[in-house]
Amino acid sequence: MEKFSRMSLFETTPIPQAVARLAVPTILSSLVMVLYNLADTYFVGMLNNSVQNAAVTLAAPVLLAFNAVNNLFGVGSSSMMSRALGRKDYATVYKSSAFGFYCSIFFGIVFSLLCLIFHDGLLVLLGADERTWEATSAYLRWTVIFGATPAILNVVMAYMVRAEGAAMHASIGTMSGCLLNIALDPFFVLPQFLNMGAEGAGLATFISNCVACIYFFILIACKKGKTYVSIDIRKFNLQKAIVVGVCAVGIPASIQNLLNVTGMTILNNFTSAYGPDAVAAMGITSRVNMVPMNIAMGFSQGIMPLISYNFSSGDTRRMKETIFFAAKLIIIGIVLVSASYYIFAPFFIRLFMKNEVIVAYGTRFLRGFCLGLPFLAIDFLGVGIFQAVGMGRNSFVFAILRKIVLEIPALCILNKLFPLYGLAYAQLTAEVVLSVAAVVVVLRMLKRLEGKKV
Repeated sequence: MEKFSRMSLFETTPIPQAVARLAVPTILSSLVMVLYNLADTYFVGMLNNSVQNAAVTLAAPVLLAFNAVNNLFGVGSSSMMSRALGRKDYATVYKSSAFGFYCSIFFGIVFSLLCLIFHDGLLVLLGADERTWEATSAYLRWTVIFGATPAILNVVMAYMVRAEGAAMHASIGTMSGCLLNIALDPFFVLPQFLNMGAEGAGLATFISNCVACIYFFILIACKKGKTYVSIDIRKFNLQKAIVVGVCAVGIPASIQNLLNVTGMTILNNFTSAYGPDAVAAMGITSRVNMVPMNIAMGFSQGIMPLISYNFSSGDTRRMKETIFFAAKLIIIGIVLVSASYYIFAPFFIRLFMKNEVIVAYGTRFLRGFCLGLPFLAIDFLGVGIFQAVGMGRNSFVFAILRKIVLEIPALCILNKLFPLYGLAYAQLTAEVVLSVAAVVVVLRMLKRLEGKKV
């Protein structure tokens, strides 16, 4: 009975209600994950030690690299599951989820081993120097070398649970780990307790991700026979249709995140030339900027199952109404957030550190970053639509355009023209172009689908 009620969510529930039921829990989950990242910055920032804060910032690209695996098997398998549900092909749904689950475990272990083997070279690549080396290494030990597999697995399982319409359960699982991380951070980080600094923040993250995984295992066990998510090893196979279906969407999404890591690493390396205060300010700014970014990303991910299902079932009208309703909602919301960031930039930076040098840096950084947010929201929505309907090639092209063609060259040029502060405007440069391209491609896709119906 529960399965049938979820299908009615995709087929007959009014668009605003369906979008709210799918997107709101996903956005809340994304926001809690931002708080999760902000918690490390906030509590480490309470030490008023720019070296400890810089360690968390320098390690961020590696944690972001988890999303390459998350998207490969999370976005890929969930898109495959939702499209198969739209066709009523339940065998493919089970096989897709088992494939995503076991591949996540395997690649999480591989990720940890690679970071352990190439530890010193990785720290150099991240921009760590003699001042930040030890703290960055300690933070990575818990978050990556021990923590890669649970960090990846809990996100992938949330994607798969969300694919069948259980967005609230997916969010509860993710949020349980995030909230625990926020609770544990002060105990491990602050001097009045264990005084572990950045290493303590990493340990709190590791424990929290393990708890989130446990939640999803319990959920799937309790809902046995009432869920399409399968972790049965007998359902895992390398059948060509499954591998190609998952990877056609997952690989472009994965490459997009690897390029994001590259961009962040370049940004941190440019910033590190100006000292730990500038690195700490950029780290705080990046995390503050992640709030609206994750709202936009969570929103686009939340509505993906609805778009996927109606695309595969042939209900183009419902799919189109969903896209236009979603676009109006997210653009208005992000414009308001962007305006508040620009006006109250010093306030947001001071929430994390009272150092006036860092506040001055961060204020100028945040005012540059926030200008690109409305365009980024349109871009994210467009890429989410491509992933939902299986247009992996389009999302791959957008990933290449975003980083290699636009943002990374903009970082180099703007840093040369306007040292340090120009870095904050590279995102705006890229997203203006990409948002226009996303609108054009989505409108053409909808026109083509309507033409097929006639």
